[in-house]
Amino acid sequence: QGVASQAVPLAVHKKLQEEFGDLYGEQNVAISGIHTHSGPAGYLQYLLYDITSLGFVRESFDALVDGIVLAVTRAHRSVRPGTLAVARGELLNANTNRSPTAYLANPASERARFKHDVDKDMTLLRFDSANSGKSIGALTWFPVHCTSINNTNRLISGDNKGAASQMFERHAHRDAGHGSRLASVSASACSADGRDGSSSDFDPAFLAAFGQANVGDTSPNVLGAFCQDTGLPCDPDHSTCDGRTEMCIGRGPAYPDYFASNEIIARRQFERALSLWNESSSTPVKGGISYRHAYLDMSNTQVEESTWTRAGRTCHASMGFAFAAGTTDGPGAFDFTQGDLNGTTFWRLVRDFLHVPSEQQKACQAPKPILLDTGAVTLPYAWQPAIVEISILRVGQVVVLCVPGEFTTMAGRRLRAAVKEAVAETWGPDVELVIAGLTNTYSSYVTTFEEYGVQRYEGASTIYGPHTLDAYIQEFRKLAEAMVDGRTTPPGPLPPNLVPKQWSLLPPVVIDSTPFGGAFGKVVVEPPPGPWHTNQTVSATFQSACPRNSLGRRGSFLTVERKADGVGGGWEIVHTDNDMSTKFEWGRPHVLSSESTAVVSWRIPPDAQPGTYRLQHFGDSKGILGGFTPFSGATGSFQVGPPVPPTSRRSGQQWSAAMGGWEWSRLAARTVLRTCGLGSFWGLPV
Repeated sequence: QGVASQAVPLAVHKKLQEEFGDLYGEQNVAISGIHTHSGPAGYLQYLLYDITSLGFVRESFDALVDGIVLAVTRAHRSVRPGTLAVARGELLNANTNRSPTAYLANPASERARFKHDVDKDMTLLRFDSANSGKSIGALTWFPVHCTSINNTNRLISGDNKGAASQMFERHAHRDAGHGSRLASVSASACSADGRDGSSSDFDPAFLAAFGQANVGDTSPNVLGAFCQDTGLPCDPDHSTCDGRTEMCIGRGPAYPDYFASNEIIARRQFERALSLWNESSSTPVKGGISYRHAYLDMSNTQVEESTWTRAGRTCHASMGFAFAAGTTDGPGAFDFTQGDLNGTTFWRLVRDFLHVPSEQQKACQAPKPILLDTGAVTLPYAWQPAIVEISILRVGQVVVLCVPGEFTTMAGRRLRAAVKEAVAETWGPDVELVIAGLTNTYSSYVTTFEEYGVQRYEGASTIYGPHTLDAYIQEFRKLAEAMVDGRTTPPGPLPPNLVPKQWSLLPPVVIDSTPFGGAFGKVVVEPPPGPWHTNQTVSATFQSACPRNSLGRRGSFLTVERKADGVGGGWEIVHTDNDMSTKFEWGRPHVLSSESTAVVSWRIPPDAQPGTYRLQHFGDSKGILGGFTPFSGATGSFQVGPPVPPTSRRSGQQWSAAMGGWEWSRLAARTVLRTCGLGSFWGLPV
């Protein structure tokens, strides 16, 4: 999930309450997004966030809701005694600040308390079974945007955090003696008491999650931002090249290979998480469990002056001119620039055609020049939220602050410090506070008051005005103080459920067909028999149907299978579309065609066992009467030989040219292209 959607939690809560009564709800369920920018769109209920998918996409929404409910249900039914431990440590060279000039606007005395202009600490929560002593999971928080794969990509991917999760789980399952089939291991793979007879430290159902933190001004493009035409650094104040944003792009550690950069940033997070998991000095988590939640009307919250806040009030939502400039992770277009405090006459006229902001709104949002006065536009329905939600989850000394947006580095630091002061006397000075970004509701960015005045992308996207952060600090402290005192908190104004009002300009799947004499799942292009070797890419083309038909109906669009050794050995699944080594690309010959094909590719990883393999494709076709029919198809067998010494085969770069670009298969790709209607987040600046 790229970001939290207010509509998704509302639907999840309803389904959970149907199953479990009042046990689970908004008070104790927090749904966070890792903020991949290569995810399916169309599931957020506010218009601005669904533009790239041409509106609401029911298939995306239902798949997310059903998947989350299933995950919670499985977790509930596999509850067993366990222990927790927390560890924190520094991770360098995995993130950088993409708006350093805005960060410098914060007071020098405040900046002097920190070594870096982004948070470099990773926090890991380890989950162990009390019965077996084996580790059943790890949850980390570390701030870095999932924009390693840039906006030229049209494949669905979890980006660096999704890849880091796979790496950790693959390591754990291999250590547990379950090979590389980590994607297929489920909660049911272990017995009720968690014992599997292995001497491994990991349970065979081990899960790893890499969560977001105060991610707002962070980037994985650690080499910095450069002009594509000259190779020189971009203008630092406006992130432009010769006055324009389009050519100013951040570079990852393996630039210009964005997929290799993604793998590097992912591996750095995984390796640090593994070292924290192994940390002998990790602290056992002890103490009670508590939580508080509140809905807030952020369109008009009065902020009282205090040690942590300045007096003021929030505004109804609006986006500034610099929002349209994008960032160095994904630049915008036209003549928009970051740091714009004035706007242009032409775009003001375009804005006024949609809606003229009031003088009161202009004053409230100042110094932001308003491009889109989204909070005042309600046709065909609300463009951005007015009501958001915040919550605090506590287990022992670990306190999770669930925020409904992207807090910048210093904004997150201030929030943590303010809440810690409120709870440290009661919960102890060693309380571990983490920020879970993009949780339950998405409301764009949150900067400090000083950063807001610079009006780079993050400030222009702080939609409730310059006092946004102070309002959140005030309201989080209220929740924290209530937890300390054992008081309940008022629920606040309920958010609207806009799902019944959703529009979509995305045409439905009408029918799927095959050429005369063809069949769904038929192999159109077979892979050569080989032998194939490490880092080569095997691919096959199948007659297919729109993947939108299959969301929620199956586990994978593809499998890579190896024939078991011995006489009469069957086929064993070794990879699915959830692996970084596979790729699934679907398309039609032209927009109005009902025929389609799918290309299944597998880049052979270094640990592939020699043997006989095949590729399979799975899908569902839609008939003329509207029903769905499952299909599958398999290639002929091909051979994978032992690794060949590098001196006796072509280099990776040569194979990239010869095999059609193997680097694309670096990401785990459950691919649904826009022609089938899911879109992606990359249509909006990031």
